[in-house]
Amino acid sequence: MKRMHGVITAMTTPFTVDGEVDFAALDSETEFLINAGVHCLYPCGTTGEMLFMTNEQREAVAEAVVEKAAGRLIVFIHVGAVRVEDTIQLAKHAYRIGADGVGVVTPLFFGLNDREMENFYATVSSSLPEDFAIYMYNIPQCSTNDIKPEVCARVAARCRNVIGIKHSYCDMHRILDYLQVRDDFSVLVGFDRLLLPALVIGCDGTVSGASSVFPEPFVEVYEKYTAGDMAGAEAAMWRANDIVKKLKAGTSLGTLKAAQRVRGFAGGYVHAPLMEITEQERESLKEDLEMYL
Repeated sequence: MKRMHGVITAMTTPFTVDGEVDFAALDSETEFLINAGVHCLYPCGTTGEMLFMTNEQREAVAEAVVEKAAGRLIVFIHVGAVRVEDTIQLAKHAYRIGADGVGVVTPLFFGLNDREMENFYATVSSSLPEDFAIYMYNIPQCSTNDIKPEVCARVAARCRNVIGIKHSYCDMHRILDYLQVRDDFSVLVGFDRLLLPALVIGCDGTVSGASSVFPEPFVEVYEKYTAGDMAGAEAAMWRANDIVKKLKAGTSLGTLKAAQRVRGFAGGYVHAPLMEITEQERESLKEDLEMYL
């Protein structure tokens, strides 16, 4: 099974003003990221506004990205949904179209106990081939569910195809606990600014929203680190950190898409009820990013 590693770009989904997917813009975004050297594409996740899309739209986006990537890099599809049935439908679709694996957040809004979370992942796992990779996705501040290390370990023991977890909460102690689930367990950080320290303690990489706009410094961090150039990795990480702050990554999808337009490619519109940033905010953003253009 293939593992996610390095810079895993949480792709935006470019929408038209009417809320339809702009597939021409998606095609351009995919090619831009591949040419920039990211290591994995990850569409239809939080940065991709997955919960504002229908299953049909999510499947169409997944197909478009896999087809455009054409085996040039790894593609994992985020398939988490509110309904278990929708998660399984999207996961089976990802397998059929040739994706390398899936990411799965817990069902949202309703708090699940530990037994229910374990059963949820076991149910999704059993619906897929044993050699099709699954990553759990822990983002308790949004999902209302926190995957404890012991729950993670039980799922990993029961489910051969659950090979890792993405953790999107700023808690290095929890990341260390996940790394001890088993020797070959893959841990990814969802906070872009933790990429370098996460690599140092043994994580495989980051699922990065900011890299959908500026992939270059993140790719440089990973490449410098893996080449043993810690000074170079640190310098690139400081640039990446500054970009993350200016993009308000993780808090403003409107800013990310506006920044894509500043970079010169079509990021499309955000999906309602989200709103575009103001003209004044766009001008300020352009000034903030000018040194990186």
